[in-house]
Amino acid sequence: MDTQQRVEKFQKDYEAIRGEVGKVIVGLEEVVEQTLACLLTGGHALLEGVPGIGKTMLVRTLAETLTLKFSRIQFTPDLMPADITGTNIVVDDGRGGKQFQFQQGPIFGHLILADEINRATPKTQSAVLEAMAEKSVTVAKTTFRLEEPFFVLATQNPLEMEGTYPLPEAQLDRFMFKIMVSSPSLAEMTTILDRTTGAETPAPSKVVGREDVLAMRQLVREVPVASHVKEYIGRIVLATHPQSDLAAEPTKKYIRYGASPRAAQSIVLAAKVSALRQGRYNVAFSDVRRSALPALRHRLILNFEGEAEGVSTDKLIEEILSAVPEAALV
Repeated sequence: MDTQQRVEKFQKDYEAIRGEVGKVIVGLEEVVEQTLACLLTGGHALLEGVPGIGKTMLVRTLAETLTLKFSRIQFTPDLMPADITGTNIVVDDGRGGKQFQFQQGPIFGHLILADEINRATPKTQSAVLEAMAEKSVTVAKTTFRLEEPFFVLATQNPLEMEGTYPLPEAQLDRFMFKIMVSSPSLAEMTTILDRTTGAETPAPSKVVGREDVLAMRQLVREVPVASHVKEYIGRIVLATHPQSDLAAEPTKKYIRYGASPRAAQSIVLAAKVSALRQGRYNVAFSDVRRSALPALRHRLILNFEGEAEGVSTDKLIEEILSAVPEAALV
């Protein structure tokens, strides 16, 4: 299969997934696109929004369209790390004796829904960190590899809500995208009521398998990125650092710490997915701009002035994108 055929198959599979998700999820097109970008690049996604607007339903629906092992972990204040990773249990060895046997936890899956992740304590949150970063789990000094594809899709309630524990910056940085899920419009609300309160509830079909997902991921990695596009991404990320010579004016005024190199990697990979789903085997500046907001919003730490004035990181990113030129200034 040549490159053009692979790109066409990518488009076909991508649209098939979107179509099946769209049978259940009303609106949220941008949210679905950003979630798929994470899935198809090997990243992890963090969805934030108030309860009841479809975050969990989106993840469940996505799992139903893919032939992958799905696990759901409901995070609560009393959840322990072993409830996620698994633990050693005592079993009969068949000869009248006893032996330890490792019982896998729900983290051993392909598509992991970490529901309301910020309701658990920091100790339990950190149990997911190794799995997200290293694609492995260590229990009692033994390391277990997780099967690919491994994709964590976490949901969280807004931090102002009661009973939430903020995710530490190190764990936030492990998420490729932070995706904001907004409330539906009036027209979307009406459609939701039609779909969910009638005699029949729409259900998606499985359209893409494990090997297809792995092939899509491989194609994403192979998409070339021109040097001037990579430099543009680098300038955007460096423009978020107040101490950098490339820092934008809003950065100097409101940002304490800028985005990490992992943010630049996230933008590159997401931009490749954006190009492929449009049938292109090259990355354009528009793909970069489309990917920058969800890749950067959770990686910027405001200074005292920014917090005091209630500055929105999304607004800052938009101002930075406006300030950074596509071509390097000579």
